[in-house]
Amino acid sequence: MSDWTAGTPLRGVNTTVAHNARVWNHWLGGKDNYEVDRNVGDHIQDMFPLIADVARADRAFLKRAVAHLAGEAGIRQYLDIGTGLPSADNTHQVAQRIASDSRIVYVDNDPLVLTHARALLTSSTLGRTDYIEADARHPGEILRAASRTLNLQSPVAVMLLGILNFIPDTAQATGIVRQLVEAIPSGSYVVISHPTTELDGEANREAMAFWNDNATPPITARGGDEIAAFVEGLEVIEPGIVSCARWRNPDESEPSVPQYGLIARKP
Repeated sequence: MSDWTAGTPLRGVNTTVAHNARVWNHWLGGKDNYEVDRNVGDHIQDMFPLIADVARADRAFLKRAVAHLAGEAGIRQYLDIGTGLPSADNTHQVAQRIASDSRIVYVDNDPLVLTHARALLTSSTLGRTDYIEADARHPGEILRAASRTLNLQSPVAVMLLGILNFIPDTAQATGIVRQLVEAIPSGSYVVISHPTTELDGEANREAMAFWNDNATPPITARGGDEIAAFVEGLEVIEPGIVSCARWRNPDESEPSVPQYGLIARKP
């Protein structure tokens, strides 16, 4: 683990503006954040109390999605783009509990995430993990670096959880997904979670506007049709494009959240 402690400024980290990875960490109950992140996060939670449920549901969706891919789907390679700060049940931990030979490459461009990369690089003896410092807007660069660890001629699960919403141009976001899909073989998967003002998320509009005025990077919500276009030509597996809290969740009492989740397979 890094020797970074909460509140200690790091080189390259702007502590005067809230950042998504750190605010998300705050909503999840973590300590890898600064006062500015907590202030903005708490204000947004006052405006939109469901946001902490969204953060927890998104994390739980990751766990269920990877468990499905590593188990029933038999996937042994993962490209996790927009990793965020380490938390419980990171992709490699879930995958390697099921299949110890799984290989995982994490991708992020936040300096604070980089300081914690060692926590993400722990691995089973048979498997392997790697960390790439890169921007999601540069899929070619990501794929070239990932190929050092992953065999891109064999099926790969590309994880895009809570990252496409930080690419405001929908055509650009769609192009990124398609470039990634073109580089992986049949039998590969794409996993997406994405905020929406649908699914009773209309109250989130003002909170998102506040975020875009006071934090970085700016966020864009999208509807189900736009999210479906990301995976056009792929096979969306059951139960389809649904609230991430509802995706194969056996706990029917858990509230729906305005965050879509899906897994799609490349035929």
